Amino acid sequence: MSTSAAEHLSPAFPERAAWGTAGKLRAWQEQALALYLHKDAKDFLAVATPGAGKTTYALRIATELLDRGVVRAVTVVAPTEHLKTQWADAAARVGIHLNPSFSNSVGVQSSEYDGVALTYAQVGVNPGLHRRRTEGEPTLVILDEIHHGGDAKSWGDGIREAFEPATRRLSLTGTPFRSDANPIPFVRYEMGHDGILRSASDYSYGYAPALRDGVVRPVIFLAYGGAMRWRTKAGDEIAARLGEPMTKDQTAHAWRTALDPRGEWVPSVLAAADVRLTEVRRHVPDAGGLVIASNQNSARAYARILREITGEATTVVLSDDAGASERIEEFATGTQRWMVAVRMVSEGVDVPRLCVGVYATSTSTPLFFAQAVGRFVRARRRGETASVFLPSVPVILTHAATMEEERDHALNRPTSDESEASLWAEEEGMIAAANRADPTVGLEETGFEALESDAHFDHVLFDKTQFGLHAEVGSEEEQDYLGLPGLLEPDQVATLLRERQARQARSGGRPAPATSGPTPVAAHRALAAQRKELNKLVAAYSAKTGSPHASIHLDLRRACGGPELATATSDQVTERVAKIRQWFVGRR
Repeated sequence: MSTSAAEHLSPAFPERAAWGTAGKLRAWQEQALALYLHKDAKDFLAVATPGAGKTTYALRIATELLDRGVVRAVTVVAPTEHLKTQWADAAARVGIHLNPSFSNSVGVQSSEYDGVALTYAQVGVNPGLHRRRTEGEPTLVILDEIHHGGDAKSWGDGIREAFEPATRRLSLTGTPFRSDANPIPFVRYEMGHDGILRSASDYSYGYAPALRDGVVRPVIFLAYGGAMRWRTKAGDEIAARLGEPMTKDQTAHAWRTALDPRGEWVPSVLAAADVRLTEVRRHVPDAGGLVIASNQNSARAYARILREITGEATTVVLSDDAGASERIEEFATGTQRWMVAVRMVSEGVDVPRLCVGVYATSTSTPLFFAQAVGRFVRARRRGETASVFLPSVPVILTHAATMEEERDHALNRPTSDESEASLWAEEEGMIAAANRADPTVGLEETGFEALESDAHFDHVLFDKTQFGLHAEVGSEEEQDYLGLPGLLEPDQVATLLRERQARQARSGGRPAPATSGPTPVAAHRALAAQRKELNKLVAAYSAKTGSPHASIHLDLRRACGGPELATATSDQVTERVAKIRQWFVGRR
């Protein structure tokens, strides 16, 4: 192994360097390497935005320390099984041979290896074993996505016990902030002027400077709202529009209703995302798309919908096992259009060809959102952009608008933030449950029933600026935004978005509904009676056939045309009443 080998490793393994970067290392990697060697400290924390090239940076440090005789072994600790293999493959390219299959039960390995690749969970199970290994010879420990050291007390205590005797510890993260207050081992905390202890990095390279350097892609967020209707545990039917002001509980239920694959929101948004992917593939032929789902049942359903839309098989990744890792690798090196996953690709996994994403999960922490969006930002060539489709939920839109803000992990937040910490812990549990074989979360919540959903294009969010006016799905106005070229510089993206917004305004496009909502068609007594009659017929037909209400309403819209029931005209409702009566007598 040698530093010369590391010099030939791509600045952003596994793909070649992005445009405009140094031939050997990117500028930030050079700076961070020089600072590391100058400090010559036992602990070093490097924060770099996803896609910036943390793996290359860490391996360059490893080769430097090995060549200088400072260490004789390398241990990498990563969040998932898949990442262990990814690290081992990258290390092999610079002559460092790591064993990703090291077993706690065996406890020893062949002398041909220069070290091991482990998971945080693996260390937490038997920290004593890994402490003895670390004490056996001078070791560099690379802690990838170190914030996971605060995931559970056993993980934090485990890595602290196992790697306290390490000669050097290099901690890496792309998202250093957490919503809880669990201390992260080997991370230095400093008191701020406001009296709050926050994590202190030794080197930081955020999304904003990486975007300026062309190291990462700019992200275009496309937000979709729509009319939602659901039944509560108390049996009450509620209707609301996703994206409009409502209570916290109503927002959560409207969001859950939108994500129900039996409604119209998901199929409409997936179809729009596939149109966008087709446009991107005109310039980036191998561009791929990723849907991040809340649970396994939804993931499978989304995959079926995508197959109907595209006519192609969809890669489905449901859990952190060997089969899932192989499917990710196959997708990463292939040309398939879509992959659907629950969590496996939310963090650290390199699939550089991912250009289009659909955030179809109810997870709302800033940590998870940043990790998810990070899957789409790795740049491979000049002008590539990422497009991520979002539900019009205020907390998610806020995360999208503040992507460039840098955050640190705070230990002693004021008590007003305790609810946020509780939410984070709850969502982590939901994600873990979603990855189990028998999911019990999300749309399966007892007593809640999603009845009907509809999708509308709300706006585009780019560089903290909102573009576009409210438009129907499938309209020329929506297609105008979906058809943005796949290769654009950031300033070109902004220019084209402004032009499209102006054109939409000139053509009579209307702004998003006001906070008071559109004028309800139910104000007319006759129309209200017609809607009531239709809903009674749908309920009766549901009891007869076993089909969900939302599916029947969707079938009626497909058969008769027109908008969702809330905005249908008297004639359109009358036509649907006549159609469902025909179905009762077997006339489809």
